[in-house]
This record gives sequence, C-alpha cells and structure tokens, in this order.
Amino acid sequence: MILIDAGPLTALIDADDPYHETCVIASASVDEATITVWPAFTEAMHFLKRVRNGQDRLWHSFENGAFAIIDLDPDHCIRMRYLMRKYRDLPMDLADAALVAVAERESINRVFTLDRRDFSIYKPAGMKRFEIIP
Repeated sequence: MILIDAGPLTALIDADDPYHETCVIASASVDEATITVWPAFTEAMHFLKRVRNGQDRLWHSFENGAFAIIDLDPDHCIRMRYLMRKYRDLPMDLADAALVAVAERESINRVFTLDRRDFSIYKPAGMKRFEIIP
C-alpha cells in the first residue's frame, strides 16, 4: 500500500497545476493499492474548488477505485494530536498527522506527496523514514 497526500490528489486532477505531469508519470509507476485519509481528501477538495469540475473529477476517481479512504478511529486521533504537538515547529497539519498515524498503524512506508520537506522529517514510530514519491 501507498499513502497519497492532498498535493498529488490535486495535481492529478488539475492539468494547470505545476506538478501535474510529474504526478501523472509517478502515478503510472505505482502498482499497489493507494489510500488516503479524510483530512487529505478534504484538503484536495478545497484546492480543487477553483478547477472546473475538479471536485467532481476527484469524486469520480475515488468512485472508480483510483484510491481508497481509510477510516480514522479514536486512537488515530489521539496519535494525530501527539504528532501535531511533536512537529509544531514545522508546523504539521491535520492531513499530514492523519497520514503519519495511518502509516504507523498499517506499517506503510511509502507516501505519494509533494511535501517532500516535511515528510522527510517525519519519523513514523517503529519504522524507517518514509520513501517519498515522486
């Protein structure tokens, strides 16, 4: 499995995004299940509100199985709060905290993100650092 952040979710839909082509090429090389979290999906929806049919196209991608949205439980939320405090100097946002918490719980080491700086700093508990795509 690989986690996908809001940046690539947005760039894959928005052809005018400066990272669109990079994300399309990277996406083609991913041959495993792709999952995200509700906070990252919500953030992508926010970014796509200015893109013609952008939000509808993101829904369509989800409905067609391009990615799944994993549920967050109370333990994830407790961990997210801890992570946001730990990385407050960056600062860590809710979507990143949710992705890291899910990565820890599901032992997922790969993340498809445009936020290379922050994800190269985050250290999931009990795991090596993230492998960042692209």
